[in-house]
Amino acid sequence: MIELFLKYLQYEKNYSSHTVLSYKTDLEGFSAFSTKQNGNFEPTEIESKLIRQWIVSMIEQGMSPRSANRKISTLKTFYRFLLRSGLTSTNPVKTIKALKPEKKLPLFFKERELDRALDATIIDKKDFETCRNLLIIEMFYETGIRLSELVNLKDSNVDLSAKTIKVLGKRNKERIIPFGKKMYKNIIMYKNLRDEIPNRDQTYLYIKKNGEKMYSRLVYQIVYNTMSEHSSLSKRSPHVLRHTFATSVLNAGAELNAVKEILGHASLAATQIYTHTTFEQMRNAYKKAHPRA
Repeated sequence: MIELFLKYLQYEKNYSSHTVLSYKTDLEGFSAFSTKQNGNFEPTEIESKLIRQWIVSMIEQGMSPRSANRKISTLKTFYRFLLRSGLTSTNPVKTIKALKPEKKLPLFFKERELDRALDATIIDKKDFETCRNLLIIEMFYETGIRLSELVNLKDSNVDLSAKTIKVLGKRNKERIIPFGKKMYKNIIMYKNLRDEIPNRDQTYLYIKKNGEKMYSRLVYQIVYNTMSEHSSLSKRSPHVLRHTFATSVLNAGAELNAVKEILGHASLAATQIYTHTTFEQMRNAYKKAHPRA
């Protein structure tokens, strides 16, 4: 039955040889488990209980829920084929639900890494691109805004007297985010240099050296290049700076609801993941410091 199924995938569904091999590997793994447990592998006699045992055994051996879900999906596809072909009248995978994927904790830069990056960027403030790049890193870190929000930030969205920026986020939801004195000075310095550029875009805060509006890929590259000199994180993106902002303010005692509003999250659940990050920090500190940890 497995061979019939694989031929169906290859010749009727036109799946690649790599995909067909993945299905074959998954089914052979389940077949071997069934043979070990029952002495044979007969698809029409398989029960849901055996499939659950197989899933448990894979997780116990260290397989991730994501990989286990792929194997469950293979079995579901296999039994749908058997049902359509009239080769079986039962579907033991019908009641099997996918496993909840592991929630990866967000990556964030260390405070000293960002201090080094910002201090290093200050060297030549009179250079337009240097000043702009400093402000980009600083704004991500100090406000937690998204990449798309920064690129589309208009001059009129920056209120220097109130020291706030108005951000248009997802679902066209506006929010106002405060910033500090240091960034206030850097915005003024940047705008003075920017306004000297002839024929520049008059709408957006951030522009290129030729006066055109910035684009997301360029901002990403600026962050990546800058942080690569000061951090060994596998990811060095604007979104990691957003994570860093959230982690930093929560570590400093900010209320979860306040952080939710600043980040523009639709629900508190999206913000709560940063509390797991701060908890991991505390646990690691405890392990290092406590004599009986």
